[in-house]
Amino acid sequence: MASAAPPLPPIGVGTWAWGNQFLWGYDPARDDAELEACFRRCIDLGFRFFDTADSYGTGRLNGRSETLLGRFAMALPEAERRQLCIATKLAPFPWRLGRRGFERAFAASRARLQGQLQRVQLHWSTARYAPWQEGPLLQGLADLVQSGAVASLGLSNMGPRRLREVAGGLAERGVSIASLQVQLSLLAPEAVAPGGVAEVCRELGIELIAYSPLALGLLTRQPVDAAQPTPQGPRGALFRRLGPRLTPLLETMEAIGAGRPGGLAAVALNWCRAHGAMPIPGLRRCAQVDAAAAARSWSLSPGERAALDALALAEGPRMPANPFQSA
Repeated sequence: MASAAPPLPPIGVGTWAWGNQFLWGYDPARDDAELEACFRRCIDLGFRFFDTADSYGTGRLNGRSETLLGRFAMALPEAERRQLCIATKLAPFPWRLGRRGFERAFAASRARLQGQLQRVQLHWSTARYAPWQEGPLLQGLADLVQSGAVASLGLSNMGPRRLREVAGGLAERGVSIASLQVQLSLLAPEAVAPGGVAEVCRELGIELIAYSPLALGLLTRQPVDAAQPTPQGPRGALFRRLGPRLTPLLETMEAIGAGRPGGLAAVALNWCRAHGAMPIPGLRRCAQVDAAAAARSWSLSPGERAALDALALAEGPRMPANPFQSA
């Protein structure tokens, strides 16, 4: 008898846009009530993993994402709070040095989150530009796990070679890596290509998390619709550069999603899940939560995944690579 296929990974929630004025035009007077309703809708529909970072929030609003997430989480009944996994990323800024380099940042994040913090993550690898900085910072994060200050440790923006090195070093002191998050979408498929970091995650039992699974919204636009407005600012420039080249991919996605709930967003999310990754789309509106929830009700067939793979892995339009992504 053939063994059953493993269950698809869940879908989490990204909160990069919460407080970001530069890319997402955040306005606290206009948006906070809607973000709180969005969070409540997430809880009602069974979303339990929320990702944030100490650098999320523009300018004077730095840390705003953590502040909002902490406030919303604390408004929940205790029984619901216990079901959450809130993960934050700490940025290895140049002035954060040594084994205690994240000490103050961790305390500040935990305060903004009002104690609702289950996983701490290194925001990006410094292997490309300051390899000497990263090791002590990781040891400090491992100290937090071993002391019981936080339940688990995650990484972000690491490639297969560096992930193996870091995992081996942490394993020597008995600390495991819970998750690795990388940019992963139909427009950024490198992690799941042959030899990509997804293979190492499977081998080492590390959960793969896909950030920007909707490619800043490029994968949710209807194909060949010139009437669609272009976003303002830097996102608009990206849409104008990549949008005209996405028609074959979007048409295939539209055909796959026809008659299924969630639209193009659900197709993009389920492609990540079909590759064993938990997508964490940025959710700011209740309608976006509903689309993400709808994606959990169905999955791609092997043929549909293969059709999308052929388009994603071919030479074609790509999202800008994260400059801090290590090899």
